[in-house]
Amino acid sequence: MMASSTTDTLSTLDQHLEDVRQLMFRTLEETSLKGIVKDSPSLSALGGKMLRSRLAFRVGSATGADPELLVYGSAAVEMIHTASLLHDDVIDGGVMRRGVPTFWMEKGKAGAILLGDLLLFKAVDLMCRVANGAYTHELVKLTGEVCEAESEQELIFQGSESRLELCQSIARRKTGALFAFAALLGGQGNEHRTEVLKESGYLLGTVYQLADDILDTHAGDDSSGKTLGTDAARDIVSAARLDDVDLERHLDTLLEEAVRILNGDTQAVSGVKTYIAEDLQPALRALLG
Repeated sequence: MMASSTTDTLSTLDQHLEDVRQLMFRTLEETSLKGIVKDSPSLSALGGKMLRSRLAFRVGSATGADPELLVYGSAAVEMIHTASLLHDDVIDGGVMRRGVPTFWMEKGKAGAILLGDLLLFKAVDLMCRVANGAYTHELVKLTGEVCEAESEQELIFQGSESRLELCQSIARRKTGALFAFAALLGGQGNEHRTEVLKESGYLLGTVYQLADDILDTHAGDDSSGKTLGTDAARDIVSAARLDDVDLERHLDTLLEEAVRILNGDTQAVSGVKTYIAEDLQPALRALLG
């Protein structure tokens, strides 16, 4: 019985992820760039690991959220995440992403920047189409946090000492903000549940970004499928420079807090715990080795 239940859950998750991918492609096919998107190797794996979509599904299916909202919200955050990667690869000079040449290597820096901009606004448009636009403002605010954190890292703190508090603040907003949006979709209109799920998502995304900082130190390792070593080259603050911190233990503490903050909400706890075990932990092991 347990094996059957697990199989059913995986099947449903796979369907959710496929629905998200298809919605992303359909949204871009509505534009004049549909031919470029279809033929681009760097966009063929649109969404990558889809950790944000997985979080929305794990939490939302546990709390009984509207499946359409979960698909639209997931597609929106994946499109914003993809936009940030298009821009980041130009900034970093990254030449590989997900095992293939980055989009700017295919189409030029201007093309990557412009496609990233298009993705951002198409993501906002998606959220206007579902739940009477009720989640659009939250998506805009949280995306603004992503941009602010990236800007701080580049314009204010470049060359600064990497302290845990600063690294965590940047990671929380740079990556945690979109995880927060994915998680809050499971709030089901309950204000308290939405807020605690949002905070839990922030913590989960913070953990992932701090671990990703470590991966960037493995320059020369081709197994990651992307260009590494760019953080050090740009002299930006990074958790990889926290020599006096037991980072893995700290990440475990943040994961525990992501569950504890849910205050015993059985459904929400179940969704977050499943996400950590089935989706986030495997991704962290791949990052930390």
